Amino acid sequence: MTSLHADEAFLGHYHLSHDPFAPRVPGFKFFPAQRKPVLGQLHHLARYSQLLLVVTGPLGSGKTLLRQALVASTNKQSVQSVVVSARGAGDAAGVLRQVAQALDVANAEPNAILKQVVQLGLTGQEVYLLVDDAEQLDESALEALLALAAGTPEGRPHVFLFGESSLIADLEQISGDQELFHVIELQPYEEEETREYLAQRLEGAGAGIELFSAAQISDIHESSDGWPGNINQVARDAMIEAMIASRSAVKRPKMGFTMPKKHVLAISAVVVVAVAAAWLIPGRNKAPTTTGAPTEQAQLPLGKPTPNVEFANSGQPTNLPMVGQPVMRGPLAEEAGGISEGDDGVPVEGSSATPPTVTTTAPPAGVPAGTPATPVAPAAPVAPVAKPTPAPTVATAKPAAPVAKPAPAPAPAAKPAEKPAATVAKAGAAGSSWYSSQPTGNFVVQILGTSSEANAQAFVKEQGGQYRYFKKVLNGKPLYVITYGSFPSRAAADSAIKALPAKVQAGKPWPRTVASVQQELAATR
Repeated sequence: MTSLHADEAFLGHYHLSHDPFAPRVPGFKFFPAQRKPVLGQLHHLARYSQLLLVVTGPLGSGKTLLRQALVASTNKQSVQSVVVSARGAGDAAGVLRQVAQALDVANAEPNAILKQVVQLGLTGQEVYLLVDDAEQLDESALEALLALAAGTPEGRPHVFLFGESSLIADLEQISGDQELFHVIELQPYEEEETREYLAQRLEGAGAGIELFSAAQISDIHESSDGWPGNINQVARDAMIEAMIASRSAVKRPKMGFTMPKKHVLAISAVVVVAVAAAWLIPGRNKAPTTTGAPTEQAQLPLGKPTPNVEFANSGQPTNLPMVGQPVMRGPLAEEAGGISEGDDGVPVEGSSATPPTVTTTAPPAGVPAGTPATPVAPAAPVAPVAKPTPAPTVATAKPAAPVAKPAPAPAPAAKPAEKPAATVAKAGAAGSSWYSSQPTGNFVVQILGTSSEANAQAFVKEQGGQYRYFKKVLNGKPLYVITYGSFPSRAAADSAIKALPAKVQAGKPWPRTVASVQQELAATR
């Protein structure tokens, strides 16, 4: 799969008719656990109570689904439902404008709206006014809604507010000692209710609860704290994680040795040549002494150049040792200082990769190493020939010193190899510390989760900007979660989602609090 956002691949892998954990699904069925009693209570209070009704719960607790169920379960012949969103229009003018438009009232004021409510009551119709995201209402909007809920002796609408618990403090400040509203607080699902909820969602998409094991269901319940919205997200992440793992397992056998055949042949040739060179080079000690100029280099037999073999991803060809290449050995090497040889007698890289400027040979058999060459026979004609012999021996020791300088060269070569590992470790630590440094009330946008840290790093590197990732544990395995930005409010995070690239939006990113991320990081540690 080339993109983690490919919904078609997700649906095809599990043979689903639609995403079972999307916010809006075809053929929606209201899940009764922990919510049916609340639904009945709302209908009862709407009929007999004169108070404004408030339904509270954290993000993902099912407030919007409960509001949908309330509208769906009312008698359309006797109830006109007006649904208002406080998102982006949290002041009195914005809320009253939406209500007036729905009731076909020209003047968006409380008195004009109440007159229309009374007129509808005379025809046998009640008005339900339902406000989503009510925690975003300001003081003026709350006062206007309390005035509508109080109504007139002739009639009043039934006002329902669905929002987070911060809404209660604002209402209490406005109400003072008066009892103007009634609060219903939603409760999370128990583990068995979580299992039934998952089964209903999967059944609606053409699958069954057998997609999850008992251990996975327990993990989903624990990670979501039993809130429906969180259950949807965690369950979907778990299914995508399992899909990626299964596809990786199928592809893994195909990812064997894929080096091109020509590279294999080149490496084989290099090995053969190196072995031959290691075996034959010691025999060069028996070659006759050369007494040329110190700056001249010895030539290879037959004038053949040193072969160059190119490896994949290598910028420079590598010179291979050949038979006949002069090697510095014995006392001369020791006197030069710092020149070392490999175990097979071939000079290691950096010591004699470049042929020495002066060559020498091993002394005749039976003469200790380091003894100046002397005439073998005492015959008189041979004596004059032996005199120049000690001169090259002394001269060869001095020029050998510059050859020792390249010896430290291999040491710095190991340093760059250490930098990437340090960089990666630093990046991982920086990601966790960044989340820990953010205010707990801020929001981030969760993009996706993947089991491969390399995939997460590649995605963040490709997108750049404000994309980051952190590590958590899901079902006992690491999951790398990619997020975007840091926003002071949910509204700002929602606006940022709309501005994301289309392929990122296809994965249905969602806002979540920094506090929830910090909790997962703490649990991972």
